[in-house]
Amino acid sequence: MHHLEVNVNKYIGQRLDKFIAEKQPEISRSKIKSLIKNGSITVNAAIKDPDYKLILHDKIIIKESIKEGYKLLGENIHLNIVYEDKDLVIIDKPAGLVVHPGAGNKKGTLVNGLIHLYGKNLSTAGDANRPGIVHRIDKDTSGLLVVARNDSAHMKLSKQFEEHTITRKYLALCWGKIKPASGKIESLISRSNKNRIKMMTSKLKGKKAVTNYKTLEVYKDSACNSIASLVECNLETGRTHQIRVHLTEKGNSIIGDKVYGKAPKLKIKALSPLTQSLIKNLPGQALHAYYLGFKHPTKNKSEEFQSLKPKYLSNLINSIKNEIS
Repeated sequence: MHHLEVNVNKYIGQRLDKFIAEKQPEISRSKIKSLIKNGSITVNAAIKDPDYKLILHDKIIIKESIKEGYKLLGENIHLNIVYEDKDLVIIDKPAGLVVHPGAGNKKGTLVNGLIHLYGKNLSTAGDANRPGIVHRIDKDTSGLLVVARNDSAHMKLSKQFEEHTITRKYLALCWGKIKPASGKIESLISRSNKNRIKMMTSKLKGKKAVTNYKTLEVYKDSACNSIASLVECNLETGRTHQIRVHLTEKGNSIIGDKVYGKAPKLKIKALSPLTQSLIKNLPGQALHAYYLGFKHPTKNKSEEFQSLKPKYLSNLINSIKNEIS
């Protein structure tokens, strides 16, 4: 049990997680946030958020024991490993695979597959139920993510995410034509007040979210009506459902997104039964994390990885292009 107190004026107004990181440098920022959220760190005997602003004489307690939800088991799950070394692994995740165990998903996740392959050779710097996980991709989104195999790599990669120096590019097939064709979407994103499984943009609350986008192709019908667009999204931040929320609120929801967007009836009618069937049978939204770039945590050199579009996404794009060309 560690006891800390805010007894110096310079710490007034500082974030709780930053204060603890300075006082307890042996604990990673991601671990600190996890401890705060699960109640293992309290302020004046109360649970606070990581961004709680300190006041003079705040008393902080860090409990030694970390609450563990359940024992994680390895499972023989096929994982598409793009690259691996002693520090990290690059996985090309398919749509439909949950990244880590949680409510309603106790097994069958990417983490269970990682434990089967690497055992204890995964970082523990983050959440106890998410060994190796530095960042996430939505269950129904496909593409690249980096996994840390030791705590040092985890902390260095996490710092790059916090400083927004990691490059993450996605391909999104969305309805209609985005106006303007390229630009930057900035907002605050928070949990929806009406539906807790959804996120929403807000001018008053939430975390800053920034998506840079550019249109790669626009697909039009014979009457020159814009049916769909292939858009590249480059993330500055990585908030939950960020691209899906940003494109939906511009009026261009991602095809196949059952949470944020309904298929426009007129645009659906402009498509052939074959294309409509391809859309109906998508394993998730038509969103693919195709590019990942970062500085290697020990080699200190830039690494770049790219992933081909899943076959179902390529087939859908080709089907739309063939019938409206």
